[in-house]
Amino acid sequence: MCKTTLTTFSSLLFLLLISVSIQAKELGRLGAVYPISEPDALEEIRARAAAVDWKKVFNRERMSRRVREYRPDNLVKLPAAEHSRTFLADMTHTLDMDIPDGKGGILYPKGYRFNPLDYIQLSRTLVIIDGNDRRQVEWFRSSPWNRDLNAMLLLTEGSYYKLGDHLKRPVFYADRLMVTKLGLKAVPSVAMQKGRMMEVREYAVR
Repeated sequence: MCKTTLTTFSSLLFLLLISVSIQAKELGRLGAVYPISEPDALEEIRARAAAVDWKKVFNRERMSRRVREYRPDNLVKLPAAEHSRTFLADMTHTLDMDIPDGKGGILYPKGYRFNPLDYIQLSRTLVIIDGNDRRQVEWFRSSPWNRDLNAMLLLTEGSYYKLGDHLKRPVFYADRLMVTKLGLKAVPSVAMQKGRMMEVREYAVR
């Protein structure tokens, strides 16, 4: 947080404390006093909430089914790797819109290019498989990444819920943007940071 922001925040906090202190004083009663004719807002909210059949609004079984069957719309089906190979993926990104600075100006203009790996260190290893391919699932289950807490399993196909239950570990999806940026052409693939690039290895599962 910058110095200007800290100063503004401190000033607002100071004014708030003064306001609370002033309102806490007994100033006596001046003029006529009338009862409040409008209903209490909190009581009105409670009354409306009590009138709603929440079991119909939030059907536990329906919500649970939606969670179990969740699947992104932008998945990319990739073929099984026929040959093992290794390549480097450049993660440089070009902005397709202006990024405002919050002060009426532009922090980063459209067309600005940057490599996120210049600013972060990706400690996780990304393992991407087709969850519908039993050979790839078994390949991952017997691989060292299945026991690696820093390994993140991502799917191009299949049910994250069923596979997560089968492997007893978190499972995610690899969407189109990730597949494109990593230059994935086949699965299973393993990606990890190597300096300013991502090293991707495709494995031919026999």
